[in-house]
Amino acid sequence: MQKILGCMRKAVVEFDLIQNGDRIAVGISGGKDSLVLLSGLSRLRKFIGIDFEIVGITLDPQFGGITTDYSPVEELCEKLNVEYHIQRTEIGRIVFDVRKEEHPCSLCARMRRGALHDMTKALGCNKLALGHHKDDVVETFMMNLFIEGRIGCFAPKSYLSRKDITLIRPLVFATERDIKKAASKSEITIVKSRCPADGHTKREEYKEWLREKNRLDSGFSDRIFGALRRSGVDDWGFRQ
Repeated sequence: MQKILGCMRKAVVEFDLIQNGDRIAVGISGGKDSLVLLSGLSRLRKFIGIDFEIVGITLDPQFGGITTDYSPVEELCEKLNVEYHIQRTEIGRIVFDVRKEEHPCSLCARMRRGALHDMTKALGCNKLALGHHKDDVVETFMMNLFIEGRIGCFAPKSYLSRKDITLIRPLVFATERDIKKAASKSEITIVKSRCPADGHTKREEYKEWLREKNRLDSGFSDRIFGALRRSGVDDWGFRQ
């Protein structure tokens, strides 16, 4: 976890992610990324010298009409002394049963984002922390380039004026490999996704492609990440 904390501290400083008085909602899906983010922020606030609160929030899409058991997340939040809230939704039913989307990820993501933003505001939080990591950054950059024909990525920090909340991504310097190690060493219990499309998405294709490129050409993803930072697009530039 020490390596993850170092990556998070670097992101907080370089992108000015957290200030005194912030009340930060942490979006928790139950996967390794969001749980390591939660655990990391809980530890970070003890020594970083910034006074902030964190609140764990989870949206249950109820895929297949089944309520997900998030008791491992509740137990972790209790252990970390973190306030935790779950909101049950009909997102799974709407996307897969009502709309019967051929490509469900886009609609599902939009609905989840909207619900997370509303939940963040309802709980009196001014920021929402998401668990996107360095590999997600590179995958998104490549998908935007090859699928949409544009150069860009999600930002490490972005203000949503319509909701008056700021999205922050404290794990953007941490690799998925390091997050897996941290989750394993911290004995974090993962809540597996019930999504019918899990593992069969466009992102998964690019993840596999990048994994193979890195196997054949060490540092391939690191160079893409470096190019994104040097370009300065979408607020990825280096701190002046």
